[in-house]
Amino acid sequence: MSIVAVHAVIVPKAEFVTVVEQEMLAMVSASRQEEGNLRYDLLREEKGGVTRYHVQERYRDQDAVQAHRDSVHYKAYRAKAGEWFAQAPEVTVLTEVDVAS
Repeated sequence: MSIVAVHAVIVPKAEFVTVVEQEMLAMVSASRQEEGNLRYDLLREEKGGVTRYHVQERYRDQDAVQAHRDSVHYKAYRAKAGEWFAQAPEVTVLTEVDVAS
């Protein structure tokens, strides 16, 4: 089994912070129901007047990551989220080395 971790940082424009959080909460709920999803957490950072959301995801394998990206809820979110961001989301795909369960 090759567990895959994904960390994403989302920086919304100030006027879209509430919308982004609401949409991300819906994404959390739907993503946690995916068969290959092991974890999907949303965290908020407030620093220097800027809100950043951190998404920490964990999947059974790369196929589960792709299934997430192909899901209806993910595609719907991506289709409407473009104008909400102050910058492009930063997504990092990681291979776990030593992670507590």
